[in-house]
Amino acid sequence: MPRRPFKPLPLPERMVDTDPALAECVAHLAAHHLIGFDTEFVGEDTFRPELCLIQVSTAERLYLIDPYAVSSLAPFWALLHDSARTVIAHAGREEVRMCRFQSGAPPANLFDTQIAAGLIGLTYPISYAGLVQIVLGTRLNKGDTLSDWRRRPLSASQVRYAYDDVRYLIPAYERLSAKLERYSRTGWATEEFAGFVKWTSGEDAAVERWRKVKGSGALNRRELAVLRSVFAWRLGVAERQDRPARSVMRDDVLLEVCKRGAKTPDELSSLRGIPPREFENVQRAVREANRIPQAELPEKLESEQDPPQVAVLGSLLTVVLNDVCDRLKLAQSLVCSQQDLKDLVRSRQPGGRMPADSPFLEGWRKTDVLPHLERVLEGGLAVRVHNPKTTAPLEYIEIVDEVEPGTQ
Repeated sequence: MPRRPFKPLPLPERMVDTDPALAECVAHLAAHHLIGFDTEFVGEDTFRPELCLIQVSTAERLYLIDPYAVSSLAPFWALLHDSARTVIAHAGREEVRMCRFQSGAPPANLFDTQIAAGLIGLTYPISYAGLVQIVLGTRLNKGDTLSDWRRRPLSASQVRYAYDDVRYLIPAYERLSAKLERYSRTGWATEEFAGFVKWTSGEDAAVERWRKVKGSGALNRRELAVLRSVFAWRLGVAERQDRPARSVMRDDVLLEVCKRGAKTPDELSSLRGIPPREFENVQRAVREANRIPQAELPEKLESEQDPPQVAVLGSLLTVVLNDVCDRLKLAQSLVCSQQDLKDLVRSRQPGGRMPADSPFLEGWRKTDVLPHLERVLEGGLAVRVHNPKTTAPLEYIEIVDEVEPGTQ
């Protein structure tokens, strides 16, 4: 992508480990509308990740902010809430979550370079090192990924790694933005960033986190109700005690609670893995789920056995989507999953409907990608191999239904 390797300017690097240094940093950031943003954290031992370091950049300076050494980060978080300022991150899920945890709200105007890369046809998801190499032609050393960022003082290699994590964000933003503008996808990107922040912040009503428990697809509707109830209990305990949710109760134990508890809460008495002091609370959560009327139980998302055409047509749409994305210079994995394509096929079966969280229900996927898939699925376009030697080997042929004589 780059015509020549990017050579970063030797920007001043500042360690922020006092309140006066933080005040100077905030004043500098306030004068700039582009801010590169990254964090280092440790998340293995607590419900919410422990913030260990903040890295920020402007076109003129790089900063490392030590959260252990300053009295309040409120002035810094307030800058990120200003919609006139663009906050640039790469794969910024944890940055969005950290901002919300620390300040009550996510960044107001996020630009995620990983998402932007997918919208111009690069691999999605792409690593930060991969992005910098492809977009800027620069190789990064990522040797301190698993460092313990709580320890002080930071090592020289940690400091270099931390500065490099934001050194290239603004240059990458500038090149990615230019590509998005050239492809007329700035609006697509804005839409994706907003959806990403909403999903990451847990504000998307279509995202039901309890359904993500591995093995939940095999549960019946009553067992799903128990899962939803006990999952909420586990999350509450984990948050109150500031510990990882799975350390309160493992997922395999949670699933067994659902299977036994859907029969009767007394079935739980012989099950290992339930915290003794929480046993009555678990039973209470199970009883509440068992009192839900049958008509109000959560629905199973998938049929237990799809008709054979779902797999066949899902595979066909996968081929078509790959071809469409290649022509549009889009990362296929950013558009949708294989499951989303199957859901699209299922929605065309008798009594079928699209799930509430389908990516095809709104935005650019609905207006620019879905129509092509629908026309193939409904027989309006035929697909054939045009030239297997080219990078775009498929060809689409319009199907026009013949009108019988005398019917017009």
